[in-house]
Amino acid sequence: MSNKTDSNIYTVLFAIGMVIVVGALLAFTASSLKERITENKRLEKQQNILYAMGVNENSENSASFVSTDKAPELFKEYIKQQLVITNGNDIKEDDNAYLIDVKKEQDKAKKGGVRQLPLFVGVKDGKSYYIAPIRGKGLWDAIWAYVAMDENMVIQGAYFDHKGETPGLGANIKERFFMDDFIGEHLMTSGEFKGVTVSKSNADPTNKDKTDHEVDAIAGATITGDGVAAMIKKDLALYVPFFKSLN
Repeated sequence: MSNKTDSNIYTVLFAIGMVIVVGALLAFTASSLKERITENKRLEKQQNILYAMGVNENSENSASFVSTDKAPELFKEYIKQQLVITNGNDIKEDDNAYLIDVKKEQDKAKKGGVRQLPLFVGVKDGKSYYIAPIRGKGLWDAIWAYVAMDENMVIQGAYFDHKGETPGLGANIKERFFMDDFIGEHLMTSGEFKGVTVSKSNADPTNKDKTDHEVDAIAGATITGDGVAAMIKKDLALYVPFFKSLN
């Protein structure tokens, strides 16, 4: 006589039971950690915005955020306005602009909806910074950045990150030697938006020419670099009407 646990029905019922139990545990875990996950995302965005405008704890060569326990206070101190821009020049203040999901807004625009563009106005040492979050596609997955500009769309600082670029190659977009090259780069020429190209053939390897709209590429990371350039050109160009209104 065969044991009832050897039957196909038992196997199916056992598998269904395990799926239900595991699913319930995962749902409970996700629900119980939801607040913490949301808070961590909020703090990370604040750290990114602050980093781009130069409020960070960088050492000589490495990039480092302000600590999470300092981020809310420093964000409140340095970020004077949070703006949401729609239709080019429809601007409103929103204290939760930093919670806007750039990817969802991009998807909304693709479907014909009106995209919300968050912009953060910071002041440090008497100087104004305009920080915009942007998002694009690298070699393997999503890449994103926070770019700080002055009123003339000259880059004052940037923080780049990625979801799954190759370590030692495309992943180096978040290293200081790459991010710092963007500081001082002009995005506009004679009132026309040009962006910044990540170039393998850049004739300015020491990056002294800030009006050539080029920075040096990372060796072995051509597609990621192209993604960075495309992300800058596509997303930051949307802010041009706002900056023109400043001048």
